[in-house]
Amino acid sequence: MRAQLARLDAVIIQAVIAGALSFSHLHDLAEAAGQGGWKAWAYPISVDLLLVAAWRRMREQQRAGQPSGGPRLWFIVALAASLGANVATAGLLDLDHVPAWLRVVVAGWPAVAFFGGTLLAHAPHHPQEAPAAPAPSTTGLHDQSTTATVAVDMADRDALPALPTEPDPTPQPTTAEPVTDLVPAPAPAPVPAVALPPALVDRVRALADEHHSATGHPADPDAVRARLGLPPSMTASVAAHL
Repeated sequence: MRAQLARLDAVIIQAVIAGALSFSHLHDLAEAAGQGGWKAWAYPISVDLLLVAAWRRMREQQRAGQPSGGPRLWFIVALAASLGANVATAGLLDLDHVPAWLRVVVAGWPAVAFFGGTLLAHAPHHPQEAPAAPAPSTTGLHDQSTTATVAVDMADRDALPALPTEPDPTPQPTTAEPVTDLVPAPAPAPVPAVALPPALVDRVRALADEHHSATGHPADPDAVRARLGLPPSMTASVAAHL
């Protein structure tokens, strides 16, 4: 806290010194240009007030998002007047023989400062913006989006293959399901085998080999017989050649 106060005090002291020197230079220049008495003291006040007013209005318009070209112009004019007086009194100008153009500039400054101050004071301010309308509630949309996301997730889960589950330690009664894929079924009664032609025997064996190559299991005689279009009484004959 003390360090902050020390820095603040240093800034204030520096500002007071700089302001006093600038004030004195403006006073000396105005007095050398023929503005004596109280008029010479009024010139520094006019220049500094225009400088501060232009800076303040420029910052206000920048914060409001408005163009600040006008205040910036008057700030440059006031700064040029102050800086010009400081440079002119540094020995570059003979204050005992001031040129005529400088006398004209100093004499015309009050009108320029009054015009600039009037423009800065009566410039239109940024209108107060109406409060923005509240945004429509997105709760319903969020709920619908959440529901759709859940539905998609459930659909994806249904599309995934079922993961293997751990076996239940409790023994469950099992029921044997009948095997119907090319499994031989018991014949109701033995039927004497009938001799088959050699071409048909070759066809039976070819189908049996094809089935064994595809599944690794022996072919069912009844299924082979059905594929050949033979009557059920020929099952025993087909089985005799497998």
